[in-house]
Amino acid sequence: MPRTISSDAIARQIVRSGTSPSANYRAALLGKSDKDFLNKLKMVEEELDETLHWLDIIMETEMVKPERLEALHNECHELLKIIVSTILTMRSKVNRE
Repeated sequence: MPRTISSDAIARQIVRSGTSPSANYRAALLGKSDKDFLNKLKMVEEELDETLHWLDIIMETEMVKPERLEALHNECHELLKIIVSTILTMRSKVNRE
């Protein structure tokens, strides 16, 4: 990425939001209940969505050539879909209890 104030700020944000999902997912696996697991998965969802947001901005403004980020963007989107699907499954399980 270019060395500008805005790109440095975005780079810091994407490092935070891009590394947070794995730690939050690990915490979710240690959840004390199904509701705790679900709440922690929601944090994973939010961080993945934020990461997609920053990737979109980087690609749309061409701070980095979009084709260089396409695979990363797709992977993040796939992870988000998996987490959302898991959240929906857990939500229906919690609501049945």
